Amino acid sequence: MSEMTQRQKYDLKRKLEELRNCKGRHTELISLYVPPSKQIFDVTSYLRNELSQSQNIKSKTTMKNVLSAIESIMSRLRKYKKPPENGIIFFVGHKGISGDKTEMVAFEIEPPMPIVTFLYRCDSLFYLEPLESMMVEKEIYGLFLIDRRECTIGVLKGNRVSMLKYMTSQVPGKHGRGGQSQRRFERLTEIAAHEWFVKCGERASEIFLAEKDIKGILVGGPGPTKHYFIDEKYLHYEIQDKIIEMFDTGYTDEFGLRELVSSASGTMSDLRVSKEKKIMKRFLKEVTKTEGSLAVYGEMHIRKALAMGVVDTILLSENIRKYRIKLKCTSCNYSEKRTVTEDALNEFKYPNCPKCDTSNVMEWEEKIDIIDELSDLAEKTGCKVELISHGSEEGDSLFSAFDGIAGILRYHVDII
Repeated sequence: MSEMTQRQKYDLKRKLEELRNCKGRHTELISLYVPPSKQIFDVTSYLRNELSQSQNIKSKTTMKNVLSAIESIMSRLRKYKKPPENGIIFFVGHKGISGDKTEMVAFEIEPPMPIVTFLYRCDSLFYLEPLESMMVEKEIYGLFLIDRRECTIGVLKGNRVSMLKYMTSQVPGKHGRGGQSQRRFERLTEIAAHEWFVKCGERASEIFLAEKDIKGILVGGPGPTKHYFIDEKYLHYEIQDKIIEMFDTGYTDEFGLRELVSSASGTMSDLRVSKEKKIMKRFLKEVTKTEGSLAVYGEMHIRKALAMGVVDTILLSENIRKYRIKLKCTSCNYSEKRTVTEDALNEFKYPNCPKCDTSNVMEWEEKIDIIDELSDLAEKTGCKVELISHGSEEGDSLFSAFDGIAGILRYHVDII
């Protein structure tokens, strides 16, 4: 089973956001998962039976809405002789909008990965678990920081760092007295340190063993303590065998986790976070150049550069929530495109036509997610597309400093 591309992951993520926002007044939302092995005839027969059963629903409004949703799915099924390669999913029903009003919604999705089982569900929410399972990050690394004072356990999923456990020790510091008192104190200190390491090893092993898909463990911390801890095998043998490398870090707290990932990304080029750091570092280096810079940013400049075919790589923040919409005048056929935010779209007011100046005749003709639109434009010119996920230092920088849209040119050109 091949992994999803960045674009497929983004599109699925956005579709899931849209589906989660659909809430029915009652059990009026139907989810239908059709695997590639299922015969369309069998699915239609199943729906006919559901159509018959749904006529027994006591609420007339609910019955009417459920029946219309089933009929809509059956109508859509007629265009298929057999399910697509990965199967097909239908999400159809009536969602609540305001007061007692509802609105019919219908989504037809060809998933990026194969559906395993046939499933029909009628509920007040769409059933999304099979789709959500496709979004589970496959690239998972354990993060472990240790010294005699602190221990922090975390995970790296894709490019997201999460702290799972932070502990502090009661191991005493250095003792200045001499003689027997000093030797006794040193023995007590070593006993306390051993007990601390046992506690950390047991807790880390328990957490990492519960993460079934961990590809490896990255260990960090200041000084030689981490080497002693690993050499003395305080971790469970299965976890010990997954240790990839040890790195020196100045911190052993939550900040240290990011420091550890940053250190690891310099040597582990296959890490997703490493790839993002590398491409963002390349872009930021171009930004600081006073002459011959290959950096371009801002939607207007990016569009011009794409039209000229001079963009080598376009960087898009996954945190962008904007759409490209096309408006058309019903009187003179004048059309224009605009970029609007997701929030502004919900309260959008149709403008007057600037050509014929007729009031309220500009109609909304099409809408597309801006990341999909820019990605399509980029692919037409052979430009590489890099989606930078939010939550990382690089993703936050791209989104906050450059509005989430930037690029690296093939050669220097003035974009005016």
